[in-house]
Amino acid sequence: MEPGDGVADQLVGAEATVEWPVTPAMTARNVGSGEVNVLSTPWVLALVERAAVDAVAPHLPSGSTTVGTSVNLAHSAPSVVGRQARAHVLVERVEGRKIHFSFQVSDEAGQVARGSHVRVIVDRERFERAAVDRARSKDQDRS
Repeated sequence: MEPGDGVADQLVGAEATVEWPVTPAMTARNVGSGEVNVLSTPWVLALVERAAVDAVAPHLPSGSTTVGTSVNLAHSAPSVVGRQARAHVLVERVEGRKIHFSFQVSDEAGQVARGSHVRVIVDRERFERAAVDRARSKDQDRS
């Protein structure tokens, strides 16, 4: 995917928002990332990734998807159980197969987190096959 190929041009500016009520299952105490009953950082990232997938999926060729490769996340405020967590992502730029997003996560009280995220466009079948082959190779190395 290169600028000017149509798909890359369609991706820049694509955005999506996902909303999810914060539940006890999503708290730091429950997922093991802390000892408090507020929205966990792993769940903040999961919401961002869901929104990122939603933002670009309609523009990708059949058989393609994206996988996350990096994130820069500043989790700046707590969100308590019962609040509505809202993750909003925007495609800032595309470099080859890399898609660069900015994001904000908020609830009714204001901003919870912000940052940037990078995903790479992959052929779904080929990617999953390579993952299985990698696992088999490691299993054989242990035998």
